[in-house]
Amino acid sequence: MKHKLLFILLFFICAVFSVRAAYATTQEVPSASFVDQQPAEKANSHEDEAYSDAKENLDNGDYDEAIKGFDEVVKIHGRKADGALYWKAYALNKAGNKAQALTMIGELRKNYPKSTWLRDAGALEQEVRGGAVNPENISDEELKLLAIQSLMNSEPDKAVPLLEKIIQGNYSPKLKDRALFVLSQNNSDKAQQILMGVAKMTNQPDMQKRAIRYIGMNGNSHNRAVLKEIYNSSTDIGVKKTVFQAWLMCGCKEDVASLARTEKNPELRKEAIRYLGMMGGRAELLDFYKNSPDVETREEAVGAMLMCGCAHELSEIAQTEKDPRVLDKAINTLGLVGGDESLTTLTRLYGTQTDLSLKKKVINALFLHGAGKEMVVLAKKETNPEMKRELIQKMSLMNSPEITEYMMEILNK
Repeated sequence: MKHKLLFILLFFICAVFSVRAAYATTQEVPSASFVDQQPAEKANSHEDEAYSDAKENLDNGDYDEAIKGFDEVVKIHGRKADGALYWKAYALNKAGNKAQALTMIGELRKNYPKSTWLRDAGALEQEVRGGAVNPENISDEELKLLAIQSLMNSEPDKAVPLLEKIIQGNYSPKLKDRALFVLSQNNSDKAQQILMGVAKMTNQPDMQKRAIRYIGMNGNSHNRAVLKEIYNSSTDIGVKKTVFQAWLMCGCKEDVASLARTEKNPELRKEAIRYLGMMGGRAELLDFYKNSPDVETREEAVGAMLMCGCAHELSEIAQTEKDPRVLDKAINTLGLVGGDESLTTLTRLYGTQTDLSLKKKVINALFLHGAGKEMVVLAKKETNPEMKRELIQKMSLMNSPEITEYMMEILNK
């Protein structure tokens, strides 16, 4: 028994020492992941701090300090080394040291061939070199256009033929579009002649439409005449609709109004009236409404008043119009236009009309207006079961305190 107790005592002593040893081991020896992680985190933190300080110096125009800071980041060979090389080159260029800037760009290309900074570096290289680079010798499309834009600022006479070559050549639609835009910003006779030529050619319909829109960006008398010529000479409805877009861009409201009066094609006449609405042609639309002999044109003019917010004009039309189609359009458009005047007109119409179908159209317009409070007032006064049901049905799709309270009243009866 004595030996047994001694054995148990020795067992517990060994167990205690084992636990203490294990505990000491876990306390005194860091884990392997922690050992690996700590220096890495410190290195990243130092790199981020150095990069941030260098960027701040660059933003403040302290190029010498920025260059030193970015050089420090480059030497770390960490996550931001390629970006630091780019910004070092940028700072060197700003400091007037173009040769070293080009050297840094070369290092970036050599050491980080897959860097996301390479495209920016290419653009910077064109800036560093200025007009010395021949755009025709550059294979990258984006850099080619950057070089041409640079050339456009210094020697536009040389740039214009290159832009024409891109537009006519085998390049991507994106590059052609940007070349066309750069060309449209140049007011030289040659540049404008090329732009007009593209706008009139039919073998590249996409480029033709882009050129037409760019012509519309400059609404001088010459461009307006060209747009009218393109519209009148084209048989393509798509091209004609693109001319409307160009007229919208230059605010050529008179040209659109004049065309709407003479256009025989119903689709294009509707398009002209719709664009008048987008251009704020209140007087022109009212003129079409009053003086057009056909219902379709008058109806279209009323609908286009939505886009220029013609609440006053629509209110007058809704109270005087006799044609059912035009009246229906006016009431519906009033609901969409919104505003106090529209609301006053709609509630007055509901109270004065006896035609139930017309009253239902007014209810729908009030619904579009979001006039929950006013609809509750009308429902409480309404004695016709059919109309009361119509009002409640529309209100069930709306949300307002007045409607909620009214619905509770109905449920509690």
